[in-house]
Amino acid sequence: MAHDRDLGVRFVAGADEAGRGSLAGPLVAAAVCLDMDRLRGRRCAPLGLLDDSKRHTSVRREELFQAVVESAAQVAVIVIPAAQIDRRGLHRSNLSALGRALCALDPEPDVCMTDGFSVPGCGRAHRAVVGGDGRSAAIAAASIVAKVTRDRFMHRIAPEYPEFRFDRHVGYITAEHTRAVRQYGPTPLHRRSFEAIAYAQMDLDLGL
Repeated sequence: MAHDRDLGVRFVAGADEAGRGSLAGPLVAAAVCLDMDRLRGRRCAPLGLLDDSKRHTSVRREELFQAVVESAAQVAVIVIPAAQIDRRGLHRSNLSALGRALCALDPEPDVCMTDGFSVPGCGRAHRAVVGGDGRSAAIAAASIVAKVTRDRFMHRIAPEYPEFRFDRHVGYITAEHTRAVRQYGPTPLHRRSFEAIAYAQMDLDLGL
């Protein structure tokens, strides 16, 4: 929280994404605006635990998600499905989602930040903070919102593809996931473009 308070403004927003390196499922970007003047009291105490979502257990992420939603001045979420990632490319899709999430915050925050990526043509002034989800409470809050939103989606859709066990790996590369793709082929949730980072990490012939 100290990083964001030191900015010396009232409304501080951060944006981050989840799912950039996954093999299946959407890319989810979130932007969270915190009102630094109102972050007081017991309800906001859990925000002191904010950090990169990957450093928390799923249970703790759910707890932090609830705290963020209850405490934030604004929250915006953008979901980019696999087919759109394939059409536009992963990097462009990621930048577009981050920019759209920030621009969805209205009124405009005093300061906007992203986790490491500058977003050209975003239409909203912002700062790219390297390692931002470990430094800025607003960016860490966005990281939590994006991750929990995406994980919930993958858990909800898992019963439609029981052989893939999306409820276990939420679309990321695991030995179990790799075996399922090799045995059953890709689902509509799987990214098929060569630009998808995940495919560069797997030795799969999917006829792309």
